[in-house]
Amino acid sequence: MKKLILAALVVVALGASATVASAGSGGIPARYTAISVANPNNSAQVSDKLVREKTPLAVFEQHITALNNCDWLGLMQQYPDQYTLRQGGKDALVQGRTEAAATFAGFVKPHVDGGLCGGKFTTLSMSITGDTVAVSWAFNAPFLADPYYGADAYITGSGLMVSMVSTFDGNQLVYQAVRSRAAAAFDATGR
Repeated sequence: MKKLILAALVVVALGASATVASAGSGGIPARYTAISVANPNNSAQVSDKLVREKTPLAVFEQHITALNNCDWLGLMQQYPDQYTLRQGGKDALVQGRTEAAATFAGFVKPHVDGGLCGGKFTTLSMSITGDTVAVSWAFNAPFLADPYYGADAYITGSGLMVSMVSTFDGNQLVYQAVRSRAAAAFDATGR
């Protein structure tokens, strides 16, 4: 009986060690799932599967291609239920496929409807460390007065986008109409 208890304690200790090791490496689960989510812009578009890429760079390239092509399904094929997006500011945490579906719906919605479709992200610099792709980028669009610059860290796992840290803040975008009004006011007052 003592040997059985000792064996059980060893198994529990090994399990706890594996949990600590997993938490130390970001706590990324080895198995990912994908609930079915509908595009808030078009309920006929439903994403219910994950498509794994071969390398962290390929995950990043798929992400940017989908963003630049306003491809909501292409974005959602990368985000498991366990996905998280961290941004600056209070309450700036997106968790899971449902929240990701809503967040990225704004990126792929036509600009005339309040979205960012038509804009393009361009990589300025990049480094890859393990499963993380760190990128400095510029976002430009015909509807922006000036390019918008930022940086992201894309954390991949099992060929998917499992987490992101982003400096993107849509409130910082300066639109053409805003600049035109400001320029007109300057021209009118000389100040």
